[in-house]
Amino acid sequence: MLKQQAVDRVFYALADPTRRALVERLSRSPASASDLVKRLEITLAAVVQHLQVLEESGIIRTEKVGRVRTCRLEPGGLRLAEQWISERRSLWERRLDRLGDILDEEDLEPSNKGRKG
Repeated sequence: MLKQQAVDRVFYALADPTRRALVERLSRSPASASDLVKRLEITLAAVVQHLQVLEESGIIRTEKVGRVRTCRLEPGGLRLAEQWISERRSLWERRLDRLGDILDEEDLEPSNKGRKG
C-alpha cells in the first residue's frame, strides 16, 4: 500500500498548471531554472518556488553547480501517481467484471415471468 502523504504531495504538486508545464518541459530534457523562466511568463522567484514544491514531492531533482540550478525529472515521483491510479483502476475493473458476471448469470437463468403457478 502506498504512503498516503507521499501520494498527496505528488497530486498537490501536479494540481497546479504551472508545475505541470514545468514537468512537461523537463520530460524532454533537464533544464536550468533560468531556462525554465524563459518559457513561462513568471518571475525566477516564482519558478524556484514551483520547483521546490516539485522537488519536495519527489517529481524532480535539482542540482546546483555554481550559480546554475539544473532540474531533472525524477521518474519515481510520477510512479507514485501512476501506481495510485492503477490500484483504483484495478479495483473498479474487478468490480465491473463481477457485475458483468452477475448480469450474465441472470441472462442465462430461465425466466419465470409470465408463468402462472
